[in-house]
Amino acid sequence: MVTLGELLLAVVAGLAILSVWASLALIRAGRARARAEAEASARAEQAETQLAEILKAQSEMQGRMGAMAELFGARQAELNQSIGQRIDGMTQRIGSTLTDQTRSTHENLTKLQERLAVIDTAQANIQSLARDVVGLQAILSNKQTRGAFGQSRMETIIRDGLPFGAFSFQPTLSNGMRPDCTIAMPNDAPDLVIDAKFPLEAWNAMRAAETEGTGEQGIQPAQQRFRRDIEVHIRDISEKYLITGETQDTAFLFVPSESIFAEIHENFETIVHKAQRARVVIVSPSLLMLSIQVIQALLKDARMREQAHLIQGEVLRLMEDVSRLDDRTRKLQAHFSMAQKDVDQILTSSEKLTKRGAKIEALEFAQIADEATAETAAQASRAADHEPPKFEPRSSTLKLRVVDEDD
Repeated sequence: MVTLGELLLAVVAGLAILSVWASLALIRAGRARARAEAEASARAEQAETQLAEILKAQSEMQGRMGAMAELFGARQAELNQSIGQRIDGMTQRIGSTLTDQTRSTHENLTKLQERLAVIDTAQANIQSLARDVVGLQAILSNKQTRGAFGQSRMETIIRDGLPFGAFSFQPTLSNGMRPDCTIAMPNDAPDLVIDAKFPLEAWNAMRAAETEGTGEQGIQPAQQRFRRDIEVHIRDISEKYLITGETQDTAFLFVPSESIFAEIHENFETIVHKAQRARVVIVSPSLLMLSIQVIQALLKDARMREQAHLIQGEVLRLMEDVSRLDDRTRKLQAHFSMAQKDVDQILTSSEKLTKRGAKIEALEFAQIADEATAETAAQASRAADHEPPKFEPRSSTLKLRVVDEDD
Protein backbone atom coordinates (compact mmCIF):
# COMPACT_ATOMS: atom_id res chain seq x y z
CA MET A 1 0.00 0.00 0.00
CA VAL A 2 1.45 3.37 -1.04
CA THR A 3 0.34 6.45 0.79
CA LEU A 4 -0.42 9.77 -0.81
CA GLY A 5 2.59 11.39 0.76
CA GLU A 6 4.89 8.80 -0.66
CA LEU A 7 3.25 9.27 -3.95
CA LEU A 8 3.72 12.98 -3.85
CA LEU A 9 7.30 12.58 -2.70
CA ALA A 10 7.92 10.26 -5.57
CA VAL A 11 6.34 12.74 -7.93
CA VAL A 12 8.40 15.59 -6.55
CA ALA A 13 11.54 13.48 -6.75
CA GLY A 14 10.68 12.60 -10.32
CA LEU A 15 10.10 16.23 -11.22
CA ALA A 16 13.39 17.20 -9.63
CA ILE A 17 15.19 14.51 -11.58
CA LEU A 18 13.48 15.73 -14.75
CA SER A 19 14.44 19.30 -14.09
CA VAL A 20 18.07 18.33 -13.44
CA TRP A 21 18.11 16.26 -16.57
CA ALA A 22 16.54 19.09 -18.55
CA SER A 23 19.12 21.52 -17.19
CA LEU A 24 21.93 19.21 -18.12
CA ALA A 25 20.39 18.78 -21.47
CA LEU A 26 20.12 22.52 -21.99
CA ILE A 27 23.74 23.00 -20.90
CA ARG A 28 24.91 20.31 -23.29
CA ALA A 29 22.80 21.79 -26.05
CA GLY A 30 24.30 25.26 -25.46
CA ARG A 31 27.79 23.88 -25.45
CA ALA A 32 27.06 21.95 -28.64
CA ARG A 33 25.54 25.09 -30.19
CA ALA A 34 28.60 27.11 -29.22
CA ARG A 35 30.92 24.52 -30.65
CA ALA A 36 28.80 24.41 -33.79
CA GLU A 37 28.86 28.16 -34.09
CA ALA A 38 32.63 28.18 -33.58
CA GLU A 39 33.07 25.50 -36.15
CA ALA A 40 30.70 27.34 -38.49
CA SER A 41 32.66 30.58 -38.06
CA ALA A 42 35.92 28.71 -38.65
CA ARG A 43 34.45 27.09 -41.66
CA ALA A 44 33.16 30.47 -42.89
CA GLU A 45 36.59 32.01 -42.44
CA GLN A 46 38.16 29.07 -44.21
CA ALA A 47 35.53 29.32 -46.95
CA GLU A 48 36.21 33.02 -47.33
CA THR A 49 39.93 32.32 -47.51
CA GLN A 50 39.35 29.63 -50.09
CA LEU A 51 36.93 31.92 -51.96
CA ALA A 52 39.57 34.65 -52.04
CA GLU A 53 42.11 32.16 -53.29
CA ILE A 54 39.58 30.94 -55.84
CA LEU A 55 38.86 34.51 -56.93
CA LYS A 56 42.58 35.18 -57.21
CA ALA A 57 43.09 31.97 -59.15
CA GLN A 58 40.06 32.87 -61.28
CA SER A 59 41.53 36.29 -62.10
CA GLU A 60 44.85 34.67 -62.92
CA MET A 61 42.96 32.09 -64.96
CA GLN A 62 41.09 34.85 -66.77
CA GLY A 63 44.40 36.54 -67.62
CA ARG A 64 45.82 33.30 -68.82
CA MET A 65 42.63 32.59 -70.71
CA GLY A 66 42.88 36.02 -72.37
CA ALA A 67 46.52 35.40 -73.31
CA MET A 68 45.63 31.96 -74.56
CA ALA A 69 42.67 33.42 -76.47
CA GLU A 70 44.96 35.98 -78.10
CA LEU A 71 47.53 33.26 -78.85
CA PHE A 72 44.83 30.96 -80.15
CA GLY A 73 43.44 33.83 -82.26
CA ALA A 74 46.87 34.49 -83.80
CA ARG A 75 47.45 30.79 -84.33
CA GLN A 76 43.95 30.46 -85.75
CA ALA A 77 44.63 33.32 -88.19
CA GLU A 78 47.94 31.75 -89.21
CA LEU A 79 46.25 28.39 -89.48
CA ASN A 80 43.43 29.88 -91.56
CA GLN A 81 45.97 31.61 -93.82
CA SER A 82 48.03 28.43 -94.19
CA ILE A 83 44.91 26.38 -94.82
CA GLY A 84 43.74 28.97 -97.35
CA GLN A 85 47.09 28.91 -99.15
CA ARG A 86 47.12 25.15 -99.16
CA ILE A 87 43.53 25.05 -100.37
CA ASP A 88 44.43 27.54 -103.12
CA GLY A 89 47.46 25.46 -104.10
CA MET A 90 45.45 22.28 -104.02
CA THR A 91 42.71 23.98 -106.02
CA GLN A 92 45.26 25.13 -108.60
CA ARG A 93 46.88 21.71 -108.76
CA ILE A 94 43.52 20.02 -108.96
CA GLY A 95 42.49 22.46 -111.69
CA SER A 96 45.68 21.85 -113.68
CA THR A 97 45.35 18.12 -113.10
CA LEU A 98 41.75 18.19 -114.25
CA THR A 99 42.80 20.25 -117.29
CA ASP A 100 45.56 17.79 -118.12
CA GLN A 101 43.23 14.86 -117.57
CA THR A 102 40.60 16.54 -119.72
CA ARG A 103 43.15 17.17 -122.46
CA SER A 104 44.49 13.63 -122.17
CA THR A 105 40.96 12.25 -122.19
CA HIS A 106 40.15 14.35 -125.26
CA GLU A 107 43.31 13.14 -127.02
CA ASN A 108 42.57 9.54 -126.06
CA LEU A 109 39.01 9.92 -127.30
CA THR A 110 40.32 11.42 -130.55
CA LYS A 111 42.76 8.53 -130.95
CA LEU A 112 40.01 6.12 -130.05
CA GLN A 113 37.75 7.66 -132.68
CA GLU A 114 40.56 7.41 -135.23
CA ARG A 115 41.16 3.79 -134.29
CA LEU A 116 37.44 3.11 -134.43
CA ALA A 117 37.41 4.69 -137.89
CA VAL A 118 40.33 2.45 -138.88
CA ILE A 119 38.54 -0.53 -137.38
CA ASP A 120 35.38 0.39 -139.29
CA THR A 121 37.42 0.66 -142.48
CA ALA A 122 39.11 -2.66 -141.74
CA GLN A 123 35.75 -4.22 -140.97
CA ALA A 124 34.41 -2.93 -144.25
CA ASN A 125 37.49 -4.33 -146.00
CA ILE A 126 37.03 -7.64 -144.20
CA GLN A 127 33.40 -7.76 -145.26
CA SER A 128 34.40 -6.95 -148.82
CA LEU A 129 37.12 -9.61 -148.60
CA ALA A 130 34.59 -12.08 -147.24
CA ARG A 131 32.34 -11.36 -150.21
CA ASP A 132 35.34 -11.78 -152.50
CA VAL A 133 36.22 -15.08 -150.81
CA VAL A 134 32.65 -16.26 -151.22
CA GLY A 135 32.83 -15.24 -154.86
CA LEU A 136 36.18 -16.99 -155.22
CA GLN A 137 34.73 -20.10 -153.62
CA ALA A 138 31.88 -19.96 -156.11
CA ILE A 139 34.40 -19.55 -158.90
CA LEU A 140 36.55 -22.45 -157.72
CA SER A 141 33.51 -24.69 -157.34
CA ASN A 142 32.90 -24.47 -161.09
CA LYS A 143 35.50 -26.22 -163.27
CA GLN A 144 35.10 -23.94 -166.30
CA THR A 145 35.07 -20.80 -164.16
CA ARG A 146 38.09 -22.07 -162.21
CA GLY A 147 39.98 -22.64 -165.43
CA ALA A 148 39.13 -19.10 -166.54
CA PHE A 149 40.38 -17.78 -163.17
CA GLY A 150 43.77 -19.51 -163.56
CA GLN A 151 43.92 -18.42 -167.19
CA SER A 152 43.27 -14.77 -166.24
CA ARG A 153 46.03 -14.76 -163.59
CA MET A 154 48.49 -16.30 -166.01
CA GLU A 155 47.56 -13.86 -168.78
CA THR A 156 47.99 -10.91 -166.39
CA ILE A 157 51.49 -12.03 -165.37
CA ILE A 158 52.56 -12.65 -168.96
CA ARG A 159 51.11 -9.37 -170.31
CA ASP A 160 52.88 -7.44 -167.57
CA GLY A 161 56.24 -9.09 -168.22
CA LEU A 162 56.53 -9.60 -171.97
CA PRO A 163 56.12 -7.25 -174.94
CA PHE A 164 53.23 -7.61 -177.32
CA GLY A 165 53.92 -10.25 -179.98
CA ALA A 166 56.19 -12.38 -177.78
CA PHE A 167 53.29 -14.57 -176.56
CA SER A 168 50.05 -16.08 -177.82
CA PHE A 169 46.95 -17.26 -175.92
CA GLN A 170 44.97 -20.32 -176.96
CA PRO A 171 47.02 -21.02 -180.13
CA THR A 172 46.48 -24.13 -182.24
CA LEU A 173 49.38 -26.57 -182.56
CA SER A 174 50.10 -28.84 -185.51
CA ASN A 175 48.38 -31.77 -183.76
CA GLY A 176 45.21 -29.74 -183.26
CA MET A 177 45.74 -29.18 -179.52
CA ARG A 178 45.22 -25.71 -178.04
CA PRO A 179 47.38 -24.92 -175.01
CA ASP A 180 46.55 -22.00 -172.75
CA CYS A 181 49.62 -20.00 -173.76
CA THR A 182 52.79 -20.20 -175.85
CA ILE A 183 55.79 -17.90 -175.52
CA ALA A 184 58.07 -17.19 -178.48
CA MET A 185 61.70 -17.94 -177.59
CA PRO A 186 64.67 -16.00 -179.06
CA ASN A 187 66.98 -17.20 -181.86
CA ASP A 188 64.10 -18.99 -183.66
CA ALA A 189 63.88 -21.55 -180.86
CA PRO A 190 60.63 -23.54 -180.38
CA ASP A 191 57.84 -21.97 -178.32
CA LEU A 192 57.38 -22.57 -174.61
CA VAL A 193 53.96 -24.04 -173.63
CA ILE A 194 52.15 -23.01 -170.43
CA ASP A 195 49.05 -24.83 -169.13
CA ALA A 196 46.78 -23.17 -166.53
CA LYS A 197 44.12 -25.89 -166.03
CA PHE A 198 45.21 -27.19 -162.64
CA PRO A 199 42.77 -29.78 -161.17
CA LEU A 200 41.40 -28.57 -157.85
CA GLU A 201 38.44 -30.92 -157.22
CA ALA A 202 40.51 -33.55 -155.42
CA TRP A 203 42.46 -30.81 -153.61
CA ASN A 204 39.24 -29.26 -152.28
CA ALA A 205 37.96 -32.70 -151.27
CA MET A 206 41.22 -33.40 -149.41
CA ARG A 207 41.04 -30.08 -147.61
CA ALA A 208 37.40 -30.68 -146.72
CA ALA A 209 38.31 -34.08 -145.24
CA GLU A 210 41.11 -32.54 -143.17
CA THR A 211 38.79 -29.77 -141.95
CA GLU A 212 35.96 -32.14 -141.00
CA GLY A 213 38.40 -34.37 -139.09
CA THR A 214 37.30 -37.64 -140.67
CA GLY A 215 40.69 -39.22 -139.87
CA GLU A 216 43.04 -41.20 -142.05
CA GLN A 217 40.17 -43.17 -143.57
CA GLY A 218 38.71 -40.00 -145.09
CA ILE A 219 41.99 -38.21 -145.92
CA GLN A 220 43.85 -41.02 -147.70
CA PRO A 221 41.23 -41.54 -150.44
CA ALA A 222 41.19 -37.79 -151.08
CA GLN A 223 44.99 -37.70 -151.29
CA GLN A 224 45.02 -40.66 -153.66
CA ARG A 225 42.42 -38.97 -155.85
CA PHE A 226 44.43 -35.73 -155.92
CA ARG A 227 47.63 -37.62 -156.76
CA ARG A 228 45.86 -39.55 -159.53
CA ASP A 229 44.24 -36.45 -161.06
CA ILE A 230 47.42 -34.42 -161.17
CA GLU A 231 49.43 -37.33 -162.57
CA VAL A 232 46.86 -37.74 -165.34
CA HIS A 233 46.99 -34.00 -166.08
CA ILE A 234 50.81 -34.04 -166.20
CA ARG A 235 50.72 -36.99 -168.61
CA ASP A 236 48.20 -35.18 -170.83
CA ILE A 237 50.45 -32.09 -170.98
CA SER A 238 53.48 -34.21 -171.86
CA GLU A 239 51.63 -36.10 -174.61
CA LYS A 240 49.65 -33.22 -176.12
CA TYR A 241 51.87 -30.15 -175.90
CA LEU A 242 55.47 -31.42 -176.18
CA ILE A 243 56.05 -31.60 -179.95
CA THR A 244 59.59 -31.99 -181.26
CA GLY A 245 60.73 -29.01 -183.34
CA GLU A 246 57.55 -27.05 -182.63
CA THR A 247 57.57 -26.58 -178.84
CA GLN A 248 60.20 -26.73 -176.16
CA ASP A 249 60.99 -30.09 -174.58
CA THR A 250 59.72 -28.65 -171.27
CA ALA A 251 56.25 -27.26 -170.45
CA PHE A 252 54.94 -25.25 -167.50
CA LEU A 253 51.98 -26.31 -165.32
CA PHE A 254 50.70 -23.10 -163.72
CA VAL A 255 49.30 -23.37 -160.17
CA PRO A 256 47.33 -20.18 -159.33
CA SER A 257 48.02 -20.44 -155.57
CA GLU A 258 51.28 -20.22 -153.63
CA SER A 259 49.87 -22.32 -150.76
CA ILE A 260 48.92 -25.19 -153.07
CA PHE A 261 52.35 -25.02 -154.71
CA ALA A 262 54.07 -25.19 -151.30
CA GLU A 263 51.81 -28.06 -150.16
CA ILE A 264 52.60 -30.07 -153.31
CA HIS A 265 56.37 -29.69 -152.87
CA GLU A 266 56.16 -30.44 -149.16
CA ASN A 267 53.80 -33.43 -149.02
CA PHE A 268 53.68 -34.76 -152.61
CA GLU A 269 57.32 -35.06 -153.69
CA THR A 270 56.51 -38.06 -155.89
CA ILE A 271 54.25 -35.87 -158.02
CA VAL A 272 57.05 -33.34 -158.45
CA HIS A 273 59.53 -36.06 -159.45
CA LYS A 274 57.09 -37.56 -161.95
CA ALA A 275 56.45 -34.13 -163.42
CA GLN A 276 60.20 -33.57 -163.83
CA ARG A 277 60.60 -36.94 -165.54
CA ALA A 278 57.68 -36.02 -167.81
CA ARG A 279 59.45 -32.68 -168.55
CA VAL A 280 56.65 -30.68 -166.94
CA VAL A 281 57.59 -27.96 -164.45
CA ILE A 282 55.03 -26.98 -161.79
CA VAL A 283 55.23 -23.22 -161.28
CA SER A 284 53.50 -20.81 -158.89
CA PRO A 285 52.66 -17.17 -159.73
CA SER A 286 55.99 -15.96 -158.32
CA LEU A 287 58.01 -18.59 -160.21
CA LEU A 288 56.12 -17.84 -163.42
CA MET A 289 56.86 -14.14 -162.95
CA LEU A 290 60.56 -14.94 -162.41
CA SER A 291 60.61 -17.16 -165.52
CA ILE A 292 58.95 -14.40 -167.54
CA GLN A 293 61.63 -11.96 -166.37
CA VAL A 294 64.37 -14.39 -167.47
CA ILE A 295 62.70 -14.82 -170.86
CA GLN A 296 62.40 -11.05 -171.17
CA ALA A 297 66.13 -10.71 -170.49
CA LEU A 298 66.86 -13.37 -173.15
CA LEU A 299 64.66 -11.57 -175.68
CA LYS A 300 66.36 -8.29 -174.91
CA ASP A 301 69.78 -9.90 -175.29
CA ALA A 302 68.76 -11.38 -178.64
CA ARG A 303 67.54 -8.01 -179.87
CA MET A 304 70.82 -6.47 -178.73
CA ARG A 305 72.79 -9.07 -180.68
CA GLU A 306 70.63 -8.47 -183.74
CA GLN A 307 71.31 -4.74 -183.54
CA ALA A 308 75.00 -5.13 -182.63
CA HIS A 309 76.29 -3.83 -186.01
CA LEU A 310 74.07 -0.78 -185.77
CA ILE A 311 75.24 -0.17 -182.24
CA GLN A 312 78.87 -0.56 -183.35
CA GLY A 313 78.39 1.99 -186.18
CA GLU A 314 76.76 4.42 -183.76
CA VAL A 315 79.67 3.94 -181.35
CA LEU A 316 82.20 4.70 -184.11
CA ARG A 317 80.34 7.86 -185.08
CA LEU A 318 80.16 8.77 -181.42
CA MET A 319 83.95 8.35 -181.10
CA GLU A 320 84.48 10.60 -184.14
CA ASP A 321 82.27 13.25 -182.56
CA VAL A 322 84.22 12.92 -179.32
CA SER A 323 87.54 13.34 -181.21
CA ARG A 324 86.29 16.48 -182.96
CA LEU A 325 85.04 17.80 -179.65
CA ASP A 326 88.49 17.19 -178.12
CA ASP A 327 90.26 19.08 -180.96
CA ARG A 328 87.89 22.02 -180.69
CA THR A 329 88.27 22.06 -176.92
CA ARG A 330 92.06 22.18 -177.23
CA LYS A 331 91.82 25.06 -179.74
CA LEU A 332 89.49 26.89 -177.39
CA GLN A 333 91.94 26.26 -174.55
CA ALA A 334 94.76 27.83 -176.66
CA HIS A 335 92.58 30.87 -177.35
CA PHE A 336 91.81 31.15 -173.67
CA SER A 337 95.56 30.94 -172.86
CA MET A 338 96.34 33.75 -175.32
CA ALA A 339 93.51 35.85 -173.98
CA GLN A 340 94.74 35.26 -170.43
CA LYS A 341 98.25 36.37 -171.45
CA ASP A 342 96.85 39.56 -173.03
CA VAL A 343 94.81 40.23 -169.89
CA ASP A 344 97.93 39.80 -167.74
CA GLN A 345 99.82 42.29 -169.91
CA ILE A 346 96.94 44.76 -169.70
CA LEU A 347 96.91 44.42 -165.92
CA THR A 348 100.69 45.04 -165.79
CA SER A 349 100.31 48.21 -167.89
CA SER A 350 97.43 49.41 -165.74
CA GLU A 351 99.51 48.91 -162.59
CA LYS A 352 102.38 50.93 -164.06
CA LEU A 353 100.00 53.72 -165.10
CA THR A 354 98.61 53.77 -161.59
CA LYS A 355 102.09 54.04 -160.07
CA ARG A 356 103.11 56.83 -162.43
CA GLY A 357 99.95 58.72 -161.75
CA ALA A 358 100.71 58.52 -158.04
CA LYS A 359 104.23 59.80 -158.62
CA ILE A 360 102.97 62.67 -160.76
CA GLU A 361 100.50 63.54 -158.05
CA ALA A 362 103.38 63.63 -155.52
CA LEU A 363 105.39 66.00 -157.88
CA GLU A 364 108.33 63.60 -158.16
CA PHE A 365 109.30 65.05 -161.54
CA ALA A 366 113.06 64.48 -161.34
CA GLN A 367 112.70 60.83 -160.49
CA ILE A 368 110.16 60.43 -163.24
CA ALA A 369 112.55 62.00 -165.79
CA ASP A 370 115.35 59.62 -164.78
CA GLU A 371 113.07 56.62 -164.97
CA ALA A 372 111.77 57.80 -168.31
CA THR A 373 115.33 57.99 -169.69
CA ALA A 374 116.09 54.47 -168.43
CA GLU A 375 112.88 53.08 -169.82
CA THR A 376 113.56 54.77 -173.18
CA ALA A 377 116.90 53.00 -173.42
CA ALA A 378 115.34 49.71 -172.43
CA GLN A 379 112.53 50.18 -174.90
CA ALA A 380 114.93 50.80 -177.74
CA SER A 381 116.48 47.40 -177.23
CA ARG A 382 113.14 45.57 -177.46
CA ALA A 383 111.16 44.56 -180.51
CA ALA A 384 110.19 47.35 -182.85
CA ASP A 385 106.65 46.06 -183.33
CA HIS A 386 105.72 46.88 -179.71
CA GLU A 387 106.50 50.58 -179.65
CA PRO A 388 104.84 52.13 -176.61
CA PRO A 389 103.03 55.46 -176.72
CA LYS A 390 104.94 58.57 -175.70
CA PHE A 391 103.64 61.49 -173.72
CA GLU A 392 105.60 64.79 -173.70
CA PRO A 393 104.07 67.28 -171.33
CA ARG A 394 105.70 70.71 -171.44
CA SER A 395 106.21 73.23 -168.68
CA SER A 396 108.02 76.49 -168.31
CA THR A 397 110.48 74.94 -165.88
CA LEU A 398 110.36 71.16 -166.52
CA LYS A 399 110.23 68.79 -169.45
CA LEU A 400 108.77 65.40 -168.67
CA ARG A 401 108.63 62.28 -170.82
CA VAL A 402 106.58 59.31 -169.65
CA VAL A 403 107.07 55.95 -171.38
CA ASP A 404 104.79 53.01 -170.75
CA GLU A 405 105.58 49.50 -171.85
CA ASP A 406 103.37 46.57 -172.62
CA ASP A 407 105.17 43.96 -170.54
